[in-house]
Amino acid sequence: MRFLTARWSNLFLGTYAAPEELLRPHLPPGLEFDRRDGQCFVSLVAFDFFDTRVLGMPWPGFRNFPELNLRFYVRHNEQRGVVFIREFIARRFVASMANWLYNESYIVAPMRSVVMEKPERIHVEHRIEFGERAHVLAATGAKPAFEPKPDSIEHFFKEHEWGFGTMRDRLIGYRVDHPIWRVYPVNDWTIDIDWTMLYGPSWSVMQGATPYSTILAVGSPVAVHTWQRL
Repeated sequence: MRFLTARWSNLFLGTYAAPEELLRPHLPPGLEFDRRDGQCFVSLVAFDFFDTRVLGMPWPGFRNFPELNLRFYVRHNEQRGVVFIREFIARRFVASMANWLYNESYIVAPMRSVVMEKPERIHVEHRIEFGERAHVLAATGAKPAFEPKPDSIEHFFKEHEWGFGTMRDRLIGYRVDHPIWRVYPVNDWTIDIDWTMLYGPSWSVMQGATPYSTILAVGSPVAVHTWQRL
């Protein structure tokens, strides 16, 4: 059953190779890492929700808002998916619902996003205020957007049908449906965050790391289904 529908727009993914020992404590039982080139990866993903509806109903004041999440890549048998480490959002009600229903790790913080478009390019900036400083993710992409090949880096990191987590120490999964996302060629990007401030002391090893990949995806309508035990 569809629990939430929305349009996710202008998704910026900054992806990093990460030490397995950093991710292992967050790996739910029954899952394995989805590796590429023998490595484990995490992505910072910043984007905008538009026209958000819960069980088909719009909630005034909670329809349009930004999100920043940190996720890593996993497999459950043949199902490719992601596990979220932490998600920042600007709407307390939405965070409470997600934490309660999906056992997620949403934190509420002031956030804003700005999109500037011209015929030949698009610039997206996401900003979050947390820990007494601003953290910024921004990218400039060239137009037109294109659909990456199925074996491309872009396809590997942006196309995942499943989100996984735990509920009472049991593995759960939920499907996220959307068409294949087109992407803009990234001409320039900025990732100015404090990993320790946002994610805790163990993440200090990521400070100053260079992204393995940067992607700016157009986005689309999405549908998040209710969770199921696996």
